[in-house]
Amino acid sequence: MAVADTNVHYDLDPEIFGLYLDPMRKYSSGLYTSPEDTLEQAQRTKLRFVAERVNLGPGKRLLDIGSGWGSLILFMAQEFGAKTVGISPAPNQHAYIHELVRERGLEDLVSTRVGHIEELEIEPRSFDAVTMLGSIVHMPDLGAAFARAHAALRTKGMLYVSESCYRNAAKRAEFGELDSSAFVRDAIFGWGDMRPLSELVRGAEDAGFSVVAVDDLTDHYHRTIEDWLANVARSAERLDEIEAGLADKLTRYLRTANAGWGFTTKHYALTCAKRR
Repeated sequence: MAVADTNVHYDLDPEIFGLYLDPMRKYSSGLYTSPEDTLEQAQRTKLRFVAERVNLGPGKRLLDIGSGWGSLILFMAQEFGAKTVGISPAPNQHAYIHELVRERGLEDLVSTRVGHIEELEIEPRSFDAVTMLGSIVHMPDLGAAFARAHAALRTKGMLYVSESCYRNAAKRAEFGELDSSAFVRDAIFGWGDMRPLSELVRGAEDAGFSVVAVDDLTDHYHRTIEDWLANVARSAERLDEIEAGLADKLTRYLRTANAGWGFTTKHYALTCAKRR
């Protein structure tokens, strides 16, 4: 398998995601700083955390691999003056992002490309930062993904990868083919493969990166999903109008994901540097 077909999920009606994610439609873990933080606050805090990790600033170029509904590329352009490029294989996402870019007058700062990073031509050494938030799980060839990110970066460029991982190789072998795991992988995403953190670190190092930070965000993702579940419950009637049974399907998916944190699964942020 050269690339993974995840469009079965990400090419759904954008309204679905607006009904249970935050207003930016950021589809990955937030970062909570207090018990009172809302989901929206946590997602904005997380994006600032990412910007800090990759040393983002005005005029710097950022490549977001798996750009989703554009939360990161739009935020980094508006808040930090960065020039951002988002990659996604889902045409619905590009249409949605382009409309927001037009509305906000960000044409000079934000652009997107349709496709998979494994297949697109990216100018070598043309970016100061590369981000992959929850997207490397959909890439069958881990080494190729890290190699493409490394090639895209200038010297001293930074890579940020956040991903859900099995707690270790033994847990992957034990739980990877259970019905609940297959449901999330196949019924929701079309394809995805969680690995242990050790495989991500090895992939990054083999590509030439130096690992500079590993952050455990497991508890933050658990709370993020609890907020998503609350939104699904509030929006169940409208979700089921869009697709019969959708609210229950999303609830099962999210509860399955939350059940394993700390025991079967973890969520990490991996920050790496290209030294030369």
